[in-house]
Amino acid sequence: MKLLTPYLEEMIKREAADLFLTVGSPPSLRVEGKLVEFDMKPLNHDAIEAIINDVLSEEQKHDFATNLELNIALTGAAGERFRANFFYQQHHRGMVIRRIKAKIPTAEQLKLPPIYNKTVMEKRGLILMVGSVASGKSTSMAVMLEYRNMHGSGHIVTIEDPIEFVHEHHNCIFTQREVGIDTLSYSIALKNALRQSPDMIVIGEIRDRETMENALVFCETGHLCMATLHANNSNQAIERIVNLFPEEQQKQIYITLSQNLKAIFSQRLVTNVRGGLTLATEVLINQALARQLIAEGKVKELKDLMEKSRDQGMNTFDQCLLDFVKTGEISIEVALREADNPNNLKLRINQEMLNRELIDGTPSPQIDYGKGNAPAKNSEDF
Repeated sequence: MKLLTPYLEEMIKREAADLFLTVGSPPSLRVEGKLVEFDMKPLNHDAIEAIINDVLSEEQKHDFATNLELNIALTGAAGERFRANFFYQQHHRGMVIRRIKAKIPTAEQLKLPPIYNKTVMEKRGLILMVGSVASGKSTSMAVMLEYRNMHGSGHIVTIEDPIEFVHEHHNCIFTQREVGIDTLSYSIALKNALRQSPDMIVIGEIRDRETMENALVFCETGHLCMATLHANNSNQAIERIVNLFPEEQQKQIYITLSQNLKAIFSQRLVTNVRGGLTLATEVLINQALARQLIAEGKVKELKDLMEKSRDQGMNTFDQCLLDFVKTGEISIEVALREADNPNNLKLRINQEMLNRELIDGTPSPQIDYGKGNAPAKNSEDF
């Protein structure tokens, strides 16, 4: 891996989140959400081929050629961990490498809502971590698992592609299985998971109906199951799950979800006023009224329930964004850009400014909906 090592070392030095290596472009890093190019010529076909052939084993080369995609975990010279995705584009090969922080942070360091750690201590049910790519899902899930590791007990089986965070055995025993290395497929690993006497099963990502069916079986047999899913918010997550199934089964899936779901944690990383990234969250807890709405397929009504249930640990994205605006964490421009309902959020911000004026007796500052706040020199990255 000697050809790739200089890029990885620079990645660590710059505390970059991602490394991009593709034909026709200089190597680039994502630093605090912005792309930064290396001071060198664009990579050509031969340079990319040399790096890839230096990194991959013969078996991995075969898998890449067969599937035209490959996901693997890499370990640097000093033990640093990376997640690498290899792909084809315009008849050339390329790769994107994500740095995985070696030390698992705490919920306090990431400013996760306390309900995250409370929920992961449940005995049974389904916990979903949803968001887009690079929204911090894997990191938050690792934080929750480590909390259970330190404060609970039992056997935790994870099925991942690839393994990102390595957990040591503390109060829990961890069995971490990587697809393609420790097991041939998600399907085979999931079918054998119940034979391994687990207390909790973690699925790296729900991508298809079979995986979702297995997750529901785990819950119905009295296990806690946690998984990630690509969706923008709680509503979309439920609808996406239901739409994995044929129409004639969907009514029953709503009912099954209502009976087994514990919580949906939705995440987005938004640009803060320092130029870094701040985690915005939406939390749905499956309490009595939520269960009823899900069972009846009234998913759109969950937003209103979340807004009215902050005392139970729930909130919508827009409520979280409004809180950030009030504390000066993010600009109004960013809040409106990230909002699920920008018009409604704009009205709430206006009302907040009016209330502040009435209470303080001072004129509200003029709201700039276009430019937002200028970032400071120092920034933080999630």
